[in-house]
Amino acid sequence: MKKIPDRSGWRRLYPFNSHFLDIEGMKYHYLDEGAGEPVIMIHGNPTWSFYYRELVKALSPDYRTIVPDHIGCGLSDKPGINEYDYRLKSREQNLEALVDHLDCQKKITLVLHDWGGFIGMALAVKYPEKIGRIVILNTAAFFPPPGKRLPFRIWFARNIRPISIPAILGLNLFSLSALYMASHKGLQKDVKTGLSAPYNSWKNRIATLKFVEDIPVKSSDPSFNRVKHVDENLQALNHVPMLICWGKHDFVFDTDYLAEWQRRFPEAKVHLFENAGHYILEDEPSRVTDLVKNFLKTNAL
Repeated sequence: MKKIPDRSGWRRLYPFNSHFLDIEGMKYHYLDEGAGEPVIMIHGNPTWSFYYRELVKALSPDYRTIVPDHIGCGLSDKPGINEYDYRLKSREQNLEALVDHLDCQKKITLVLHDWGGFIGMALAVKYPEKIGRIVILNTAAFFPPPGKRLPFRIWFARNIRPISIPAILGLNLFSLSALYMASHKGLQKDVKTGLSAPYNSWKNRIATLKFVEDIPVKSSDPSFNRVKHVDENLQALNHVPMLICWGKHDFVFDTDYLAEWQRRFPEAKVHLFENAGHYILEDEPSRVTDLVKNFLKTNAL
């Protein structure tokens, strides 16, 4: 892996100790800050554990905050496709291996964003008895609501490979465009640098491409059955307290996805943020953090 530039600006925002789990010879990076009830935060594409930095700082004095970087993302190894398949099933297995390694004796709180929704909920529907609380942040764990299609940008990146491969791997367009499209309020320079820092070479951008390619749209797609399984078994989590914090200005996970969460989990506590986009923790870090802290205290395990 090409070394990430040591730029004090974004490093200062991410003052955490790194931990690594060996998974079949690959280094799986994660944060493990604080002590107490475990709160596991699962990121999506193209972010990494840096995205959860403010929530880790806020919760770690009272909780054990755990944030993995998926293989190919953040500070984890970035193997080639001959070494790792970059499929949802493998993501699930990696997360389960981490949970087993950490030997969490108390019920887990999940915080899920973007692809983290599917990855985290796959674990949750497999072990519903281990889940104590769930926080949803602009994500999905089900097929698109009726009538929804992939946004053109995502469809293009997924299907027009002669252009998308050099654009994503060569020019880093998926990660860089997200810096401007995913935040409604705009990001500070150090935050932009931090979010994109791990994706600093063609080889290191493989996960940003493979996450998009793994989106299932038809039954023959490799991850279709895994998504279908999660979609059809979410009701196993109806007993789990849920908080939903949703950025209104999300061009992928729009309010139709929020409505689907509410349909499936009518008891969930919902907060719609009028001035936030997909990167809700960047647009409204203090407000979301306060809501999460109150939610954890109100729903003590």
